[in-house]
Amino acid sequence: MSIIRLAGVPAASFDDVVSVLRSAGEPTRLRLLALLSLGEATVKDLTEVLAQSQPRVSRHLKLLTEAGLVERLPEGAWAYYRLVDEGPAAALTRTLITSIDTSDPAVESDRRRLDAIKAAHAADAQRYFARNAASWDRLRTLHVAEHDVEAAIRAAVGDRPVHNMLDIGTGTGRMLTLLSDRYGRAVGIDMSHDMLSVARANLAAAGIDNAHVRQGDVTALSVGAGFDLVVIHQVLHYLDDPARALREAAAALAPGGRLLIVDFAPHDHEFLRADHAHRRLGFSHEQMRGWIEAAGLAFDKVHDLPPETADGLTVSLFLAADKRIDIANDLQRIA
Repeated sequence: MSIIRLAGVPAASFDDVVSVLRSAGEPTRLRLLALLSLGEATVKDLTEVLAQSQPRVSRHLKLLTEAGLVERLPEGAWAYYRLVDEGPAAALTRTLITSIDTSDPAVESDRRRLDAIKAAHAADAQRYFARNAASWDRLRTLHVAEHDVEAAIRAAVGDRPVHNMLDIGTGTGRMLTLLSDRYGRAVGIDMSHDMLSVARANLAAAGIDNAHVRQGDVTALSVGAGFDLVVIHQVLHYLDDPARALREAAAALAPGGRLLIVDFAPHDHEFLRADHAHRRLGFSHEQMRGWIEAAGLAFDKVHDLPPETADGLTVSLFLAADKRIDIANDLQRIA
């Protein structure tokens, strides 16, 4: 790897620059920073990519964390690592990363291995979905009182007209059915052929002809923009990189459009990873707010639905909005 420039870095103190350079100036640590620029990752993932021992990788991550270049996010028995977004080291660190020659053999090899690991994770999830597609809605009732969640979803959407709705990770198409009286047209996206088959059958049984489903990657949408409501219902906890999915969702919104996210609050039910293909054990308000705002959206509100049992899962509903209409209105008032 070769660092070729440091241009474009905002003014930083001499000590900050020295600290970043000292912390990043080691081959394994620079490789780790380059990998984390592609999204969050666990120690296990990074160990497999680098083909180094877990203690060695953990030690390098600890040094990067202590230096303020990387953030550690504990989650049950796992921990995810990510690049810091703010602070004196953030901009300089990202400039260092963008200065790396992407054709360098080590960089290309690391990226290929990380892509393969993430593809394996996705395949595990798809096998799980295929096994459980026919009974998916019944399985969800084991986690939470679905009728309460669906009532809260309808309340969050409200009576505001929805011309075009996008359901990301549509699964059995339940959101398309639940909100069928609220939208003029809807599209559901899912990776699983088995899930899409169930969704099509459910839409046909409900007599819904203004919605359709199609296969697609929730982290690389190809549906264009123009949706005034995007829904992500119980999807993010299956993903390695939820923030990327939120960026894709934000890009699909029309000016002034809304994004509704439904997922679990933080919990410690590790069996959901082993038995139900969960990658993340819920999301805090602060974590979701950070991802929403980083995607360029306004964080509107959040509503928590507590479980009926002590060991149940809290469900959180997050509502965000595209800010382009607000910005246009502000400019008109200034003019």
